[in-house]
Amino acid sequence: MSTPTAVGNPWSEAPYPVLVADARAVLVIANEAAGLVFPGIHPGSELADAVPAWLSSAHAHVLRTLPGQRPGAVRDRTVQGPVGDRTYEAHPTVRDDGTVVWWLVDDTDHRLAREALRMERERTAFLTRASNLLLSSLNLDRCMDVTAQMAAEHLADAALVIAPSRGHELPVVTCLRGGTPSLSRVAVDPEEVPGLGEALQGFPPVPSRWIDPAAAPAWLIPEGFGPVASIVITPLPGHGVPAGALVLLRGAGGAAFTEGEEVFARLFAARAGAAMSAARLYAEQASITDTLMRELLPRALHQVSGVEYAGGYRPSQDHERVGGDFYDVHPAAVDGEASLVVLGDVCGKGLEAAVMTGKIRNTLHALLPMADDHQRMLSLLNTSLLNSRNARFATMVLASAARDGNAVKLRLTSAGHPAPLIVRSDGRVEEARTQGTLVGALPDITTETALVTLAPGDTCVLYTDGISEARGGPMGGAMFGEERLHRALSECAGMPAEAVVERVQMLASQWVGTGRHDDMAVVVISAPRTSHLSAVDGHTRGRFTA
Repeated sequence: MSTPTAVGNPWSEAPYPVLVADARAVLVIANEAAGLVFPGIHPGSELADAVPAWLSSAHAHVLRTLPGQRPGAVRDRTVQGPVGDRTYEAHPTVRDDGTVVWWLVDDTDHRLAREALRMERERTAFLTRASNLLLSSLNLDRCMDVTAQMAAEHLADAALVIAPSRGHELPVVTCLRGGTPSLSRVAVDPEEVPGLGEALQGFPPVPSRWIDPAAAPAWLIPEGFGPVASIVITPLPGHGVPAGALVLLRGAGGAAFTEGEEVFARLFAARAGAAMSAARLYAEQASITDTLMRELLPRALHQVSGVEYAGGYRPSQDHERVGGDFYDVHPAAVDGEASLVVLGDVCGKGLEAAVMTGKIRNTLHALLPMADDHQRMLSLLNTSLLNSRNARFATMVLASAARDGNAVKLRLTSAGHPAPLIVRSDGRVEEARTQGTLVGALPDITTETALVTLAPGDTCVLYTDGISEARGGPMGGAMFGEERLHRALSECAGMPAEAVVERVQMLASQWVGTGRHDDMAVVVISAPRTSHLSAVDGHTRGRFTA
């Protein structure tokens, strides 16, 4: 049915709805397009009765601005509002006779596009912030807390992050909107919750599952949450390993999860799962490293059979705890025989070097019955390394030490390693005359053993090239060098072994400052000035191998 219009309506053929109202807010003209938007509208009706309140209010506002305004000067008074399920923009124009022409433009599609763009920007910003927070930590508990809290704040009214089972329990982090995450462990069968078992498997990917709130077990509903209207379980996919599951809950009175929200939740879950997977792998690797380093890192050295030992180790900054330097002291099996000291430097850094270090130490420990023959020990060790799959080599020095009255007799053998330094009680520094071939590189090795006697107060210093080749100083690029090391040791004459180690480490650390450096290891063997030390079971930094 066509809408009655005033005679001479110039807008009758306009494709947009057009309304003309006078200064009394009475409708003067309405074209046919306006009649389709406002059924039953006709000239002569009160504008407030014919159109929505937002439009009639806008008309009144335009009329109030008319005094002092010229016709056509209020085109910028555009207003917007709903008509049914659509949205319109209304553009006013004042005519010469004081009436106002309202042009209405359907803005629904533009509004939906703007809202979709705004939502997409908000979601992108949220995912970016979530990624930054999740990837800022490799702590698994922290990742679970962040995942639960962000999901509760932005995706649901409450969220649970469930990790794969540890033993017979599931680690569960629960968070309510506006609350703080809390960790609990529940001894339940995940297969009792539809979709949870599959989600916890993590690989291959499985879709989210909507479950009936009435079928949810009590442990899945946070305490104090109240009636549940909707539950979604989404997998947390990891890097080839299961990361867990994300459970989203909406309370009674809230809207159920839509398909679009579920898709967005999966995008968030993918980021959270990747972060949790990385954190779990890091934790496992850290645990392996800790276990390994408990065996590789230096322990306490002792004063054995009247000979004083001290050692120090500083790992490379590039590989904070895992390095290629090592040292051991093997006490003599029988009193009066010589103890064996080993200090070595394996080529390379990291876990591969650590594995090589372990192999060398274990092999030398097995060869202790022939410790009085350094050449034979090193030859057998060389053969063992050549037959292994590890292509790395090592340098080392062996020192056999035995008490001889108040003195200490030493046999020193270098295998491609810096020669030991002898610090006499009067400050003289001598280099032991020993040299040899590094182990693990050539089929045959040759060595030359030096015999040295330490008088009371004398010291023998074994060290790795991480000390002599440390770069630093005023300009940052000069090596510490052998000459500077000799001068430093000359100042340590007569000091206890522990004090010598501390002095060398302090000077080397000051030299490199905050710069990068290689592993640094030093072992000191001293002939005490008094004989009572043989009865003391003292402890110093280093490693003692029984």
